[in-house]
Amino acid sequence: MYDLGREEIAMATPRKEGQAVETASSPAAMSRMKRGLDIALSAFLLVFFLPTFALVAIAIFVESGGPILFRQRRTGLDGVEFRILKFRTMTVLEDGAKVSQASRTDQRVTRVGSVLRRLSIDELPQFWNVLMGDMSLVGPRPHALAHDQHFGRIVRNYPMRFRVRPGITGLAQVKGLRGEIRSDNQIVERIREDNNYIEEWSFLLDLWILIKTLFVTPFHSNAY
Repeated sequence: MYDLGREEIAMATPRKEGQAVETASSPAAMSRMKRGLDIALSAFLLVFFLPTFALVAIAIFVESGGPILFRQRRTGLDGVEFRILKFRTMTVLEDGAKVSQASRTDQRVTRVGSVLRRLSIDELPQFWNVLMGDMSLVGPRPHALAHDQHFGRIVRNYPMRFRVRPGITGLAQVKGLRGEIRSDNQIVERIREDNNYIEEWSFLLDLWILIKTLFVTPFHSNAY
């Protein structure tokens, strides 16, 4: 098991899109079988959910107009920056030095956005990120760059989670460690599970996480 302490560390200088940091990619990152599953399943699901995408896009536009998709910079494999895709669920499009976490009574969340977030439908566009190779179906959930900077000063070895592609779902998430982070303890536990996943990775573990996600994701108490 991968052990994380509470010792503070200094995060690396913020990276530009496409610029990597020196981390050793893990077997999970180099697995052709894992990447093959990512490509096949994400391509299938993008087609399967096309009617859902259309309905969600109409609902967002009718309620509040503006952009349908939300794009935000995140840190990917080996520290390379990419832009994650989500359905827009808020009245703001934060992607700067300060990004506020969504809270249970967050006034920025739209009515349509509240439903999308409760059902995790807002995450569906990330299948495109998976298909393009920015993400994987399973891996550590990526945080906003501002949060990477903040959490990197709290958790020792935080950058070690960048040894794999970030995931739409992950070990931490199926264990209930998702949603708003309100204490140092919560982020320490989440990063511990992220790194445990990397150290213990197997193709069967990915399959188990994907199956478990189907049962624990809808209406999760921390999804808001």
